[in-house]
Amino acid sequence: MNDMSYDIAARQQREQAQSKKAPLYRAVFISDVHLGTKGSQPEMLNAFLADASCEQLYLVGDIIDGWRLRKSWFWDKHHDAILRTILRHAKHGAEVIYIPGNHDEMMRAWLPLGLEIAGIKLMEEAVHTTAKGEKLLVIHGDAFDSVVRYAKFLAHLGDHAYTVALTANRWFNWGRRHFGYPYWSLSAWLKRQVKEAVKFIDSFEVALAQEARNREMDGVICGHIHHAEMRNIGEIRYFNTGDWVESCTALVEHHDGRFELIDWPSVLRASRHAAAPARLAAPSVPAVDALAENAPIPA
Repeated sequence: MNDMSYDIAARQQREQAQSKKAPLYRAVFISDVHLGTKGSQPEMLNAFLADASCEQLYLVGDIIDGWRLRKSWFWDKHHDAILRTILRHAKHGAEVIYIPGNHDEMMRAWLPLGLEIAGIKLMEEAVHTTAKGEKLLVIHGDAFDSVVRYAKFLAHLGDHAYTVALTANRWFNWGRRHFGYPYWSLSAWLKRQVKEAVKFIDSFEVALAQEARNREMDGVICGHIHHAEMRNIGEIRYFNTGDWVESCTALVEHHDGRFELIDWPSVLRASRHAAAPARLAAPSVPAVDALAENAPIPA
């Protein structure tokens, strides 16, 4: 057997062994990867997804940034690796659901066809049933952003300013790596300092919770605003997956129905101080079930 045949056989054996293991999570939710932009963090996402086996994988919009790709093409091997990893999840039996957002809205034209491509289902929205029997609306959320919904020109103008902020963020983290420091999002920190941005986030969250209430759901899972969050808004459970441009976060459901927000940069920072573990353990993040209703975001 030549070396190439051996490598292929070894890889197939590893994949078969992995497929026989119980999935690590019941469900994984990611959004706002923005593949096609230089600000995307595909290497970090691939490191997370490579071991995040699950029964259901939800891609909650803006996975590919069609807005940016129409202006200039940017795509490298790390972007390809993400697509291969997602396809591998589908191959190993995960139900993969892709809900297009506003930046990958070109795929919304295909929604009436009910397409399933390589095991990936295209859907406008979904209803996720938790292990505890709760019904959660899964939606990207751009329809509840008045800027995107009513003034697309302003949205594109904001996208330009955001791109500038992400460029600054990229150079800032290049400097941190040069001096041996881990990733930290300057752009996310700057956004949290702007009072109007904080007010917008709060109003967005309340609007999504109201939509879930109107549909007699127990909660809502969304993306769009790049602000990872788990909280109760009245009797409605609100979850935002965050993004893989600034915060690099994912929402997961465990097999007992607990939800966690995985802060991947924090996991990597913790691993730097661990005693050389064989593989990263699941991070210790407070489950939403253990939280009382959060205090409201300050105005």
